[in-house]
Amino acid sequence: MRLKDKIVVVTGGASGIGRALAWRFTSEGARHVVVVDIDADGARQVAAEVGGTATPADVTQGGEVARVVEETEARVGPIDLFCSNAGVFVHGGAEVSDDRWRSIWEVNVMAHIHAVRAVLPKMLSRGHGYLLHTASAAGLLSQIGSAPYSVTKHAAVGLAEWIAITYGDQGIGVSVLCPQAVRTPMTAGVNAGTVSALDGMLEPDQVADAVVAGLADERFLILPHPEVLEYMRRKTADYDRWLRGMRKLKSRFPDVSELG
Repeated sequence: MRLKDKIVVVTGGASGIGRALAWRFTSEGARHVVVVDIDADGARQVAAEVGGTATPADVTQGGEVARVVEETEARVGPIDLFCSNAGVFVHGGAEVSDDRWRSIWEVNVMAHIHAVRAVLPKMLSRGHGYLLHTASAAGLLSQIGSAPYSVTKHAAVGLAEWIAITYGDQGIGVSVLCPQAVRTPMTAGVNAGTVSALDGMLEPDQVADAVVAGLADERFLILPHPEVLEYMRRKTADYDRWLRGMRKLKSRFPDVSELG
């Protein structure tokens, strides 16, 4: 998957990883980048910076995501790459209120589903297309301090796996982006001395570099923090030992109250 001359949609594009992706895709020669965000002013600013189009939208609403796809294809052309990137964090466990569970589910899971429903049929009809879903290393491992984040990011990875299995032989490429801590508005206040950033906090531009390399290789897993792959191997090699190790890690941070 090369970005040159491609039409790309990036949700959550007003800041953080999304903004970095919009910039990097443009520098790679993308024909047009559509910046989507509920923050309309932020989306317009990034779109102006990269010479793209801003399309304000709430990605938790299926109708709005469908509108993004229809408007893009009518005004710009067929979407080659759809980056479903928006995400949120909620701290806490099972006690988190139903409203907060629903809100994080709507952004971290349903937004991906809305994107697939809207764009995948068009890609299938053309015989090609690519989906990039931003999840998290929490979706492969876990999230100390947040059950909602861990659960929803696992679901996001599971959806991407299913799409790759179901449509991978029909011209559809799928990658899932699973970083650890990245310096974005969502991680404001997190520093290198916390559980969140034991392996270092990356800048959004570094994540964008990893995405471009991963897309070029058409890798399903894009891991800006390479340590995550070894952690996955340990987890699958001996799940109980891995769980014991995670409990030990948690004991080092008994008052976890920040994003990881």
